[in-house]
Amino acid sequence: MTTTGASAVTFDHAGLYVVDLERSRIFFQTYFGAIANAGYHNPRTGLRTYFLTFGDQARLEIMTRPDIDVPMGERQLGWHHVAFTLGSRTAVDEKVARLAADGYEVADGPRVTGDGYYEAVVLDHEGNRIELVA
Repeated sequence: MTTTGASAVTFDHAGLYVVDLERSRIFFQTYFGAIANAGYHNPRTGLRTYFLTFGDQARLEIMTRPDIDVPMGERQLGWHHVAFTLGSRTAVDEKVARLAADGYEVADGPRVTGDGYYEAVVLDHEGNRIELVA
């Protein structure tokens, strides 16, 4: 079904609240090649953000506010993980090994999932689930 004159819908970005904004920015830059904008600060609310851009132009907005500091639990509705395609099983294995060596918890895998993905799940320094996919 098409609609005359309608523009294509594209995904722009996802947002993630974090406690330590600078550490999160450095994490995504170091391990996933993110390019950060100059950042934004709203002095009225205390909100601080960075937009992180990844190789294929996908964007993740990381945000922090002094009044938001309770993490979501694993068994709650809402976003569950952020996934990065690394291109090969070898690349997944190497990234997992590097993250583990640097002290990050490997929560699952690497493994082949029931739907055929080769993936691993690593937790960042705040417990956010980062999925690495071949």
